[in-house]
Formats: sequence, C-alpha cells, structure tokens
Amino acid sequence: MKIFNPLFSILCILIASLFPLQIVEATEKHVPSSQEQFSGKQGEVLWIEIPVANPESKVSGVLLKRKIPFFPSTQSTFAALVGIDMQDPPGKQTLRITIQTKQSTDHLTYSININKEDYAVQHLKLPKNKVDLNAKTLKRVRLEQKEMSAAFHHIGTQPLWESAFLEPVNGTVTGRFGSRRVINGQNKRPHSGEDIAAPKGTPVLAVNTGTVVAAVDHFFSGKGVIIDHGVGLFSMYFHLSEINVQNGQTLHKGEILGKVGATGRATGPHLHWGIRLNGARVNPYALTTLPIGKSDTP
Repeated sequence: MKIFNPLFSILCILIASLFPLQIVEATEKHVPSSQEQFSGKQGEVLWIEIPVANPESKVSGVLLKRKIPFFPSTQSTFAALVGIDMQDPPGKQTLRITIQTKQSTDHLTYSININKEDYAVQHLKLPKNKVDLNAKTLKRVRLEQKEMSAAFHHIGTQPLWESAFLEPVNGTVTGRFGSRRVINGQNKRPHSGEDIAAPKGTPVLAVNTGTVVAAVDHFFSGKGVIIDHGVGLFSMYFHLSEINVQNGQTLHKGEILGKVGATGRATGPHLHWGIRLNGARVNPYALTTLPIGKSDTP
C-alpha cells in the first residue's frame, strides 16, 4: 500500500511552477487554407502567395483554362502573377492550384472575384486602306498574327525581372487600355494596351529585365519589340520609329530598346505599350503597383 506523502506533493508543485510543462502538438504537414478569396477588376494583375512546406515543390495553377506558373518567393512561399483578362467574365471564378513533391500531390482551390471594369469608347478616323484591307494585306496580317502568337509560346519557370516595373516613356496617355474602338464608324477590337503620346525620337525604355523574343515590322503595330520577362509575362512596344535591339538580346530594366514613332496604323507619334500575362491581356500600369522588390526575385 502506497502512503501519500504531502511533502513530496508540495515539492512537485514547486518544481512545476519553476519549469512549466509545454504541450506540443504533433507536427503535421502544412497545407495552405483553400478558403482564401481574392478580388480584382478586368485587366488587373493579382500577386498571390501561398505557403509551401517543401521548397523543392513544383507549384502551378489554372484560371479560366489559362496556366499560371508559380515560382519560389521566399524559403517557405511560392508566388504567382495572376492576370485578369480585359474580357474575363465578371463574377466568382476558381483558381485551381497543384503542389507536387516526390512524395505527394496536393490540390487547392482559391476563389477569384472578377469585377467588371467600365471602359470608354474611342472614335478614330484613319485612311481607308488601313481599315478595309485587300486580299494581299489581309494575308500579310494573318501571317503576322501567327508570328505574334509564336513569340508568346515559351513560358520560363523563373522571373527575370528586377524589383519594380517602370513606365517605358514619359508622355501623355491618349488611348486608354480596354477602350472600345470605333474606327471609321466600324466597331473594332478593344484596345489591349496604353497609348502614350510623345515626340518622335523619344527613347523607349525596357520596363524591366528580360529577353527580346521579337523585333518586328508589322502592318498594324509597325516597328515593335516584345520582351519575355519570365513566367509567362511579356511586354510589347509598338509604332517605334527605330529599333535598337535584336532577337535573343538580354535587356536590363531601363535600357533603351527603340524610339517613339508613328509606324504601322497610327495617327501620330506615340508608343503602344502592351502586356500579356499567361495569355491574359492586362493593363500595363497594373504592373507598376505590384508589391515587387529585390527580395522577391529568387
């Protein structure tokens, strides 16, 4: 029979008060919450980060059938630039994310609420031969469209940019992104970039570091340059008077790629600045407000 010893009990209480017991839960695999909700307007860019337990993971997403590559942001998070196309349907959409490791595959679903943007209507008057195309010109335009599509084909796995994005030229915005265009009384496709008016010959800068994937001279866009910034992000610069770069060249942020002009279908000297993000046509100025710093580049 055990005898209760009050002195021993008091001693135990004193020891416990000096060295309190910590209850530690069993370590569990961390899976990000799938209840997250994000919101943005048509044409906006979302910066989405998710915590990932294994830094060797491969992370990808899909939004409205567009593939969204994720990349390491820190030791414990992956990030992605998610573009909302200028004509994406308003309402709640689903971003599906897959996290793969050698041991397992996890699936997440995030809700993206797309808000409708109110776009202006822009009326333009252009020479008839720039609007009503003959068979020869139409054939040329179709070939150039295929060339443009090919430029967006490669999707790098890592971002090439360095910190925040720049405005490529200092001028006056004359053609707003998303505006519905009526040319010579005919309804045309909405404007997929920003038109910035500036004197002919004004230097045009690369908005961030990347690789030149196309230096072209097309019927509609005139002399132009397309830069690949990695993970499906491309910047476009059209209607240039001259091009100062070549295909395959690496450009650093702020370097001159050409000069403002009025080549192609243009009413005067200006830069058409466009952004394509994993197939989505987004407002170029949306890039300049992203929370991207030097620490964001892996």
